[in-house]
Order: sequence, then C-alpha cells, then structure tokens
Amino acid sequence: MNKAKALLLIADGVGDRPIKALGGKTPLEAAVKPNLDKLASESECGIMDPIAAGIRAGSDTSHLALLGYDPYKYYTGRGPFEAAGIGMDVRKGDIAFRCNFSTVDENMVITDRRAGRITSGTDQLAAAVNGMKIDGVEVIFKESVAHRGALILRAAGLSAAITDTDPHHEGFGVLTSEAIDPADAASAKTAKAINEFVHQSYKILKNHPVNKDRIAQGLNPANIILPRGGGIGPNIESFESEHGLKAACVAETGLINGVARYVGMDITVVPGATGGLDSNLMNMAKAIIEQLQTHDFILCNVKGADLGGHDNNPQAKIDTIMKLDEMVGYLMANVPAKTYIALTADHSTPCELLDHSGDPVPIVIWGDDVRVDKCERFDERSVTAGGLGRIRGIDVVNILTQLMNTQEKFGA
Repeated sequence: MNKAKALLLIADGVGDRPIKALGGKTPLEAAVKPNLDKLASESECGIMDPIAAGIRAGSDTSHLALLGYDPYKYYTGRGPFEAAGIGMDVRKGDIAFRCNFSTVDENMVITDRRAGRITSGTDQLAAAVNGMKIDGVEVIFKESVAHRGALILRAAGLSAAITDTDPHHEGFGVLTSEAIDPADAASAKTAKAINEFVHQSYKILKNHPVNKDRIAQGLNPANIILPRGGGIGPNIESFESEHGLKAACVAETGLINGVARYVGMDITVVPGATGGLDSNLMNMAKAIIEQLQTHDFILCNVKGADLGGHDNNPQAKIDTIMKLDEMVGYLMANVPAKTYIALTADHSTPCELLDHSGDPVPIVIWGDDVRVDKCERFDERSVTAGGLGRIRGIDVVNILTQLMNTQEKFGA
C-alpha cells in the first residue's frame, strides 16, 4: 500500500470581489480555467478564513495557520521569516525586518514603493549598504527577489517594538520610526538605528551606478531602503515533529521560504520561479512532482495573483490563474498515487482595495476517497455550496492528516 502524501497549493491573494470591468465577476469567475474547475468538480469544496472570519491576514500569519501553527501564539513579526527565507543567519536577540527597495524624490516623498519592480542590480545595491555600523549596531542586509530585501540589526539591548518607516502607499513621506513605548530604552535604540539606516541607504544609493543606469533608461531608481515588519525569530517546533511528515517547500519568495525554513521544511530552488508575473509555474509543478518522491508533504505558494491585486490589475490576476490552471492540470496527471491536493489561498487581495482583505477564500481538497460534492467550479461563490462548509486555515492540516491516516486519535 502506497504511503499517503499531500500537496498544499496556495494561490497567493487569488481571492477577490466582483469587478465592474469584468461584468460583476471576480478574476477567478472570469478566467478560463478548465483544470481548476475539473479539480473542484472532483473535490470536497468550501470557503476558508485563513485566520478567522473578517481578519485581514498577512501571508506570514496565514501560512503559519495553514501549517497548523496558531499565529496568535507563534507570530513575532514578518522580518525573521523574510530573512531566514533568503538564507540569512537570524540569531537569538537579532531584530530582523523585511524591506523594499523604493524610489523617493528629493523631498523624501515615496513615488514608487517597489522601485519599478526592479529585477537586476539589487545585489550591487545590497553590497553597498551591508556591513555598516550604527552606534555599535551591526547592520546585515541582503537582497531577495525583485524589489525585496531583508535587514538584520545585531547588538545587545534591541527590541522589535518600533513603528515602520514605510507608509505603505505612494505620495507619502518616509516615516520616522519610533519606539512604541517611549520609555523603553531598547526600542528607542532600535528606532534610532533604523532611522539612521534609512538615511544612510538614501545617501549611498541615490548616486549608485546601478541607479544612474536606471535613470538613463527612464526607470525609477532604487534610491532608498524602507524596513518594516520587525520581529524576533520565534521558537517553533518542526512540522515533522508535530505531524510525523517529512516536508518540503516549493515557493518563489523569501517570506514563504522563511516560514517553511522555520518549521524545518526542505527548501527547493526552482529555476525561473521569480515571484513575479513572469514566473515559470510549470517548472514549479515539475519540482513538486520530484519532491513528492522523497517527501510526504509539500507546501507550494504561487505569488502572481497577489501582485495583480496590489496593482489593481484584474487581467494580471486572470493571466496568473490561467497559468495556475496549466500547472494544476500537470499536477493532477502526475502526482503519485494516494496524493491529496488542497488548493486554496492565503488571503484575498481585491483589486479595488490594492491590499489584503478579510474576505474568505475558496478551498478544495482532491484525492481518491474524498467526499466529492456537487460543486463544479473553482471560484469564491461556487464553492460555498460544498461539503467543507466554512473552515479556518488552522483546520487544513488536520483535515489532510486525517485523510492521510497519519493523525493520532483524540481519545479512546
């Protein structure tokens, strides 16, 4: 008898609200997606609140929940996951931040939070700021995918209890980080170091050769680095020790790899998996099939739809959904026997909001012996009639492990 396996496939930010330009449909409802609909028609379907009803989930907190870890207990901030995901050494007492390469004008007003979604030269920009010392605080910075990066502050007596420098919207000035509790010396010390880092990043990067070349090409320069989401690395038991399953992650971004790394999953580097709209999802699908040969559980995150939501670009979401459709068709035809596929999202990113919302997301669970219901389409409204009903993200691993028959019985 083959050992059961599972794939948890996350279509990042794919959920949406009805869009007038699409005739009142969501991108999932408007897209041509025969394989996704076939998957739903052969699955038990429902809707899911990644954290709880109405809670606007981040990708970090939702992935913790989807892997069975209560984010209210384990979440300390996004930064440690972002840093760990790109291979940085986050030590006890370090304060880690996620960062954006951004564009500001001469008045320090943000004109592009993602520096034109820069895709090259960030390694050179990172090298220019890495290793500086600020009042005895060691600065460790590394580029991630596209406009993203991660920052570690290393010194005694630091705290993550500070405010962000990134206002999260264009047209606003760079914020001054402050201690959440002004009387806390550790927070004040950390905020001061962050503000100086931001100032130094602008001073160093504004005339960097990479940015001079970008300006000459009519591109937005990556002339400042904006940290946010600071936190101390959490103490989390491994996924294998919690569930008895050897797990791997196939993802495009440092954040998701960081969450996976923290729970002991093997990280898979996939050629062409950029985290952008150009990401090669078929290469990711092939990597999943390869990893299923040696692992019991695979986490996969596909980022593209989330980008479309943040950019108010419904067509980008539709394009990603159609690429996901091809990916899912390949997976259905090639996964090993006795493999369950759970397809869902980590949150909704409605185009009209340009950000995450608290709307529930569709979820379907596919496998040989699931209780197939009458749903025939994979979208936000069709799945509401399914047998799963409305569940929470933290329920998903329990549902999968009981199907896999690897879960211990609760009680006699």
